[in-house]
Amino acid sequence: MLKLIERLGSIAAEQAGETLTLPFEARMRGRLKAVSDAGRELGLFLDRGPVLRDGDGLRAESGEVVRVQAADEPVVTARIEGALALARLCYHLGNRHVQLAIAGDAQRGWVRFPPDHVLEELAERLGATLEHHAAPFDPEPGAYGQAEGHGHGHDHHHHQASAHVH
Repeated sequence: MLKLIERLGSIAAEQAGETLTLPFEARMRGRLKAVSDAGRELGLFLDRGPVLRDGDGLRAESGEVVRVQAADEPVVTARIEGALALARLCYHLGNRHVQLAIAGDAQRGWVRFPPDHVLEELAERLGATLEHHAAPFDPEPGAYGQAEGHGHGHDHHHHQASAHVH
């Protein structure tokens, strides 16, 4: 088994000898047994915290480099026109404390999230059109960094009068 022990950050495809395709859930883990895309047994022995991003490199004890790829998985892509509409959509979906991938161009933005009928209904009410499909899910890491490994690292100091509900 090839032991992957060091994170290299984003690397070019030609810098790696092999690739490892993982869904988002597996890319959140620092310890994992996996099989490379070429069929080689791998073990991840990484520090806790940062989520592996599509294109990240990992160095093995032997010095070999493996490049991580985000796997296609079931997602919903909500498309909406206009910067204000996209900001509103991101705000309301993000307020539900879910992981979101956000992208687009000057004319039309999109937000991607795992299938969830409540989120889908909310997005449609806000004017988005939905596409259910398989695609890589590589959500935003969040403004508080990735130290906690789940993109929701801010502290909640609630008082008895707080109306903030999870």
